[in-house]
Amino acid sequence: MQRMMIDRAKELLASGQVNRVLGWEQGEHSWDRTPAFFDEGNIENLKYDGFCGPNVSKYLVGEAAKDGAVLAFLKPCDSWSFNQLATEHRINTEKIYAIGVGCRGKIDVEKVRAKGIKGILDIAEDGDTLKVHTLYGDSTVERREVLLDKCLSCKGKEHKAGAEFIGESEETSVGDKFELVAKLEAMTPDERFAFWRSELSKCIRCNACRNVCPACSCIKCVFDNPHTGVQNKAAADDFEENLFHIIRAFHVAGRCTDCGECSRVCPQGIPLHLLNRKFIKDIDELYGEYRAGAEIGQRHPLENFDKGDCEPSIVHERGGSAQ
Repeated sequence: MQRMMIDRAKELLASGQVNRVLGWEQGEHSWDRTPAFFDEGNIENLKYDGFCGPNVSKYLVGEAAKDGAVLAFLKPCDSWSFNQLATEHRINTEKIYAIGVGCRGKIDVEKVRAKGIKGILDIAEDGDTLKVHTLYGDSTVERREVLLDKCLSCKGKEHKAGAEFIGESEETSVGDKFELVAKLEAMTPDERFAFWRSELSKCIRCNACRNVCPACSCIKCVFDNPHTGVQNKAAADDFEENLFHIIRAFHVAGRCTDCGECSRVCPQGIPLHLLNRKFIKDIDELYGEYRAGAEIGQRHPLENFDKGDCEPSIVHERGGSAQ
């Protein structure tokens, strides 16, 4: 599929229909993939394989404002974020030629390491198996066992945007995506508070979650504004540790496409996506099922008034017990 993508990109670049390409390139290690822009001079460096986990849609916010058109390769999950950014008028779709690319789920190298494999030098895909070359010898790992968590709760193989498509996708979702949210809801308030205090206390305020999130596209973030009284790189106390993530979660409520990037990039392993997924579950139950980014132009329930909307005073029943 990588070769097909490169050849198609060359055709569009040569025709002048686009003058740059958004995709992925190799990073420091053989399994590192990072979003990057290409032109006719370096398009052969484009990579596409099981390690291309990053969602590239956010990079279009700035790029689509420049002269000329950009070709963007989008995985199915990226296409939801693409639609949501277009709905919010954060990207100019007239300057973007989107091509959907097939996805079999992306690999989490940390899960490979968690199997006790150390000193990794190289990881190669061989069908449904990964061949891992290490300082201590070679190992094999079943691909399905080391997929990113966000792939295990994938919204499906269907692209929601794209002028054309290359390759086939596979279903990778397993189980109930709201299972962990339901476990949190079943906790007592004190237990939930203890859970989140334990998780959020790990935060080092690197801002990786904010920087990667397609829904966090403000030009000036409230946490970078010296006039808000909350500008702070590192949390000064427990309150600020909670404040940053809770406010960020509320800011993307109804807009989060559940791409899972926040948790993927967190160096501390905080399950930040659970905050957003809780809001998604609440919106489904209180206002009707809704998925941000399903189509361009849709209004989410928090923007629309309906006489049947849940009143703030209502205590919603879940599983027969009040939460």
